[in-house]
Amino acid sequence: MTIERRTFASDVEHRSAGLNRRLIIGYAYKFRSLSRLMGGFREQILEGAGAESIRRDDIRALLNHDANFVLGRNTAGTLKLAEDSTGLHYEIQADERISYVSDLLIALERGDITHSSFGFRVNAGGQEWAKHEDGFTPLRSINSLTILDVSPVTYPAYLSSESSAV
Repeated sequence: MTIERRTFASDVEHRSAGLNRRLIIGYAYKFRSLSRLMGGFREQILEGAGAESIRRDDIRALLNHDANFVLGRNTAGTLKLAEDSTGLHYEIQADERISYVSDLLIALERGDITHSSFGFRVNAGGQEWAKHEDGFTPLRSINSLTILDVSPVTYPAYLSSESSAV
């Protein structure tokens, strides 16, 4: 099984959500936004690509895609996911009693971390290849994927992604 992760910058807000709880928000991907050049190609996520996965799958929020640093989980109710008109929006209930969560909130507030990413698998028949508008670079368009995680990250593949604390 091949797991692919894409990251990009996004705005994340931080809000108080009860005792020792704040929110980490962001966009893991924005529709039709191009990735950085990755191994000789660029890619984009098309509208609705993750909608079925959001309804069906057990998805985690991780810090920098590291399974040792779980921030939330949709099946636990600590991660909310939705594709809106912009892309894949997420909201994590950040419990500051967890040391790495507290550290992440500080990094988000300082602007040290401002982007997001997502781990995924492309579903069968879920991609199309064409040439980028430059006429040379291959362009991968993904229309169906299984989301494994969303992550505030240091180094994004998608510069349009966002993450912040509110």
